[in-house]
Amino acid sequence: MYDVIIIGAGVIGCSVARELSKYERKILVVDKASDICEGTSKANSGIIHAGFDAKPGSLKAKFNIIGNQMMEELSKQLDFPFQRNGSLVLGFTKEDLIELEKLKSQGEINGVRELEIITGENVRELEPNLSKEVIGALYAKQGGIVCPFHFTIALAENAFLNGAEFMLNTEVLQISRVSATEEIPFDFYHIETNQGILRSRTVVNAAGVYADLFHNMVSEHKIKIVPRKGEYCLFDKCVGNYVHKTVFQLPSKMGKGVLVTPTVHGNLLVGPTAEDVLDKEDISTSEDGLKEVLKKASRSVTDLPIKQAITSFAGLRAHEESGDFIIGECEDAKGFFDVAGIESPGLTCAPAIGEYISNIMSQYLPANLKSSFQASRKGFISIAHASFEERKQYISENPAYANVICRCEMVTEGEIMDAIHRPLGATTLDGIKRRTRAGMGRCQSGFCSPKVMGILARELKVDPSAITKSGEGAYLITGFNKDDVV
Repeated sequence: MYDVIIIGAGVIGCSVARELSKYERKILVVDKASDICEGTSKANSGIIHAGFDAKPGSLKAKFNIIGNQMMEELSKQLDFPFQRNGSLVLGFTKEDLIELEKLKSQGEINGVRELEIITGENVRELEPNLSKEVIGALYAKQGGIVCPFHFTIALAENAFLNGAEFMLNTEVLQISRVSATEEIPFDFYHIETNQGILRSRTVVNAAGVYADLFHNMVSEHKIKIVPRKGEYCLFDKCVGNYVHKTVFQLPSKMGKGVLVTPTVHGNLLVGPTAEDVLDKEDISTSEDGLKEVLKKASRSVTDLPIKQAITSFAGLRAHEESGDFIIGECEDAKGFFDVAGIESPGLTCAPAIGEYISNIMSQYLPANLKSSFQASRKGFISIAHASFEERKQYISENPAYANVICRCEMVTEGEIMDAIHRPLGATTLDGIKRRTRAGMGRCQSGFCSPKVMGILARELKVDPSAITKSGEGAYLITGFNKDDVV
């Protein structure tokens, strides 16, 4: 019997887990994927929004402002990359400038600090590569960028080190509420999974695009989440400084539109599109979608360096029909806490949502604070970014740090070994990629993937043919039968 079971090991679920792990509770995080950060959290813009475009009074507005201000200190505690680079919302016409003034006023109502309207050539002084069509912009100094993988993994590792359990490859099939009996003198939730039966006094539903499925199992008040697909294009690091701030166009009812932004790792990112789809697993890219991304991004900046594109990808946002987040205890299912409909600015809001759920959970299921809670966590070693003296030290301790495996990103064998043996360590190629960036460079793992497979197989003590790209079914060697592996 757990005190809390969290469904979903994305940035929201892991943020909730970390906050709850501050207390003396038995916590379990379950996810059907083979790794944490496998859903929406792995395929988004990596933007820490300032908070000017959320409707005043909405949960999006509330948690955006709080989460934004928490990010700096949290990045220091948990050692993940974060930059407060600022953002610009562009105006191309006089009508756009009127809308920018409205956006500024809305941001000020929400509590956003340091908002400014910039006009004329002053905009291009900030960003020389902006289109000549741009006649003004809303400048938000509080905007930032983060690595969504490292952020989510940092939260998960810290929660794990503070006692939270994780069950991956665990798909929730059915949830039902069970009333108290003489044997168990309190109500609890009976959770059927592909790995067996789980029981918990409370449930936190942080299941992304599947959150409506689980909510509707326990509540008569139905919700509906529509997967909203966004396609992106990623550019090589040689054009990573094409813009220095995150560049938006005016938002629409479908979202914040196509942006152009640097990443914390030095790439240039453009996207996303916004297309409502039926399939909750549809992360395909299309020729039309990528053409749309490049065309719209080209309106923001001049001479978009299309030839430096190295990959494209798509992610799904959990859009709930009400247009706002659904956060709190389910009205007709006590002890079942929804964190549903978490689309943009969900990444920014994550730490604030985690704190909020922890607070209301304390009212439902009181617990003592842990005296042993560890608030900090050491991030991943990066030989490429280490000083000469640091490299010498690492290599003297382990010569594997001198063996470069991924040439594009200068990732060594030692870093890959670390990623495997850390808490909640990597077991797949994608897991290694998100932790170390091996395979994220210009060749997109064309050179290093066989070597990474070999290291994974050696360290996990399995046959190389058992290594997958992203879990069950994503085998890299054809003709493999998992029953043949000893």
